[in-house]
Amino acid sequence: MRTFRRVMTYALLAGILSFLIVPLVIPETTSGTLTNVEAAGSGAEFETLAGVSVHLERQAFSESSANTPPLIVLLHGFGASTFSWRDVIEPLAKFGDVIAYDRPGFGFTERPTSWGEVNPYGFEGNFKILDALISKFGSERQVVLVGHSAGGQLAAEYARQNPKKVTSLILVDPAILTTGGGMEGFDWLYGIPQIKKLGPILVSSIATSGMDLLRESYFDQSQLTPEVLAGYQSPLKVKGWEVGFWNFATAPRKNDLAKNLGELRLPTLLITGSNDTVVPTSDTVKLKTLIDNSDLEVIQSSAHLPQEEKPAEFMLAISKHWDTLVSK
Repeated sequence: MRTFRRVMTYALLAGILSFLIVPLVIPETTSGTLTNVEAAGSGAEFETLAGVSVHLERQAFSESSANTPPLIVLLHGFGASTFSWRDVIEPLAKFGDVIAYDRPGFGFTERPTSWGEVNPYGFEGNFKILDALISKFGSERQVVLVGHSAGGQLAAEYARQNPKKVTSLILVDPAILTTGGGMEGFDWLYGIPQIKKLGPILVSSIATSGMDLLRESYFDQSQLTPEVLAGYQSPLKVKGWEVGFWNFATAPRKNDLAKNLGELRLPTLLITGSNDTVVPTSDTVKLKTLIDNSDLEVIQSSAHLPQEEKPAEFMLAISKHWDTLVSK
């Protein structure tokens, strides 16, 4: 019995030592080979917002008007980027100046590895970036936030907290009632050097699991062409994307939006695919009863990405309600 206990004690000590030492000696690796600027390609636009170099795409208002056009800001969902808006950013310019941008942790936006009091990957950090963008481009004009999935949750919570800065909302399959959640309550664990070293390795599997999520997000699988897959995978060329994604995954995203939807009184258009299983279609339908001053459009034969699968129908839904969204 003493021999068994001795062996078990040695095994436990060996395990503890392995955990304490091995992660620290594992060399840092990344599948990316380019800087975020190089991966974005020549001509890509960046703006420093709240201290972060943010990749964005802009489309100027296409109609002649003596009035100042609204600013339309596009916020993508989990695992996406400005690429998700590729088919609607130009048509949206019929209604105003359009800006799509990559949120920290995604696309070609800078992936900071250190910061001050505010984590740029968390909700508060995202709000500061959005606030800076609206201040820079949307001063003294109407601002319409268009948020897809997790970007819809972010847009709605920002509008709830800053109702005077936002004119209206377009929430596309918003992840409000069903969310991916955050890894809350483990801040002490994430600060352990060994965990910080192992984390990026553990989350690197998103390179493959993310493609599974993308497939689930499409109703018509034939639309998942090699070009679409390449567009979603392009940010994986960025050096250190794994660390950036780990920083996003562990960032604070706790919010009270779902409990306080009654505070949202801005004109709101809800859009969902009829066959969404990522954020169930029924969730968005239910939001129509929870958000005052809201309208609902269900786009048939589409799933979680109606702006990609059915861009013409998506734009028709917005056209139908646009006057309500920007009426004074």
